[in-house]
Amino acid sequence: MGTFRNYHRNIKIRIAQIFLSDMVSGAIFPFIAIYFAEYFGATITGLLLVINVIVSLFVGLYGGYYADRVGRKKLMVIAGIIRMVAFFIMTFANSPFWVSPEITFVMAILITGSFGLDGPAADAMIIDITKPSERKGVYSLLYWSFNLAFAVGGIIGALSFENFLFELLVIMTITSIGSNILVIFFIKETMEKVEVKTEKNVLKSMLSSYKDVAFDKLFLWFVFAGVMIQSIENQMENYIAIRLNSDMPTQDIFGFSISGVEMVGFLKSENTILVVLFTVFITRIVSKWKEGSTFLWSIAIFTIGYVGISYLDNIWLLFFFMILATVGELMRVPIQSDFLASIPTDDKRSSYMAVYGLVFNGSMMISSLFVTLGGLFSKEVMSLLILACGMIGMVVMKYIMKDLRARRDAQMTNAG
Repeated sequence: MGTFRNYHRNIKIRIAQIFLSDMVSGAIFPFIAIYFAEYFGATITGLLLVINVIVSLFVGLYGGYYADRVGRKKLMVIAGIIRMVAFFIMTFANSPFWVSPEITFVMAILITGSFGLDGPAADAMIIDITKPSERKGVYSLLYWSFNLAFAVGGIIGALSFENFLFELLVIMTITSIGSNILVIFFIKETMEKVEVKTEKNVLKSMLSSYKDVAFDKLFLWFVFAGVMIQSIENQMENYIAIRLNSDMPTQDIFGFSISGVEMVGFLKSENTILVVLFTVFITRIVSKWKEGSTFLWSIAIFTIGYVGISYLDNIWLLFFFMILATVGELMRVPIQSDFLASIPTDDKRSSYMAVYGLVFNGSMMISSLFVTLGGLFSKEVMSLLILACGMIGMVVMKYIMKDLRARRDAQMTNAG
């Protein structure tokens, strides 16, 4: 795993920068749908959020392409400046002097798009500067920072979004400035050879670049398995949330009555707290176990946890199965991230990371489909379908495990 003090300076700065930028996201974006629904209504808001996702998807592909040509840091700086300016304008558009939900929406698109723009570059930068032997530890710390940031941001947003939105946005703008300072003045470029090319047909060149990625069968299988596995976790905010709201009877715990909706909040909080407290501890333990079997067992435990949550109504059993799901998650993420880092070729790392971003969008589509299926089938059938997603992901990962190890071994040999 390596030790923190031995990591590249960029990694240490990146952990701090992730905390600042993702705290901003956690404070704003979980509540932004409520904001738009108040002004535009639920139907229009749903359409606006879809537009937001589509823009982020295409910007991510653009960012992945250019990060392999102009360098990682340049894209991160550009994205950070866009984000800072957008937050400043969003703050002004929700000030005591002027309120404009239309401008707020445009700025929300710019902010979301900026994360898509620098996401592949930042991911590629981590691969650039880490040795294969230390990546599990690095990815565990990044994952911990991300979850802690969202937890802190979520608390800040919950306490201030409704009644102190202007003040919240002022703080978020200042935080965004701090994040930019870290990137501009302290992070170093990690791409060995930066070439700025003037291209006559950018779209054609982008398609050619991503064509190479699309013909990497190992990567495509890895992405497919990732979509299956991630779709399970996304059920928490889709089918499982709806089922608990409609099926779970109100129950008393320590003198408090807990409804299905409140239980969803408790389960999400439990997951976040467990991740923040036990990420490093579980990673250290798992690093001593046999990697292949640990990875497959982690997917199985993760799946079983969410299958239990999708079926049961008892509060204590729900808490127990969330512990299982979180333990499986903490076992799986560092290993899966390590394998992901070994797949891209050196000249297309950001392009690979941009395409891997499709895992989120694909998994969201599946979990959205499960909402519709949940209205047609019983909870027994839905739990079996969730189980099937996990098993498919596990079988595919087992099928490609040998090739994943071979590619990582080749990368370690080249690095040596």
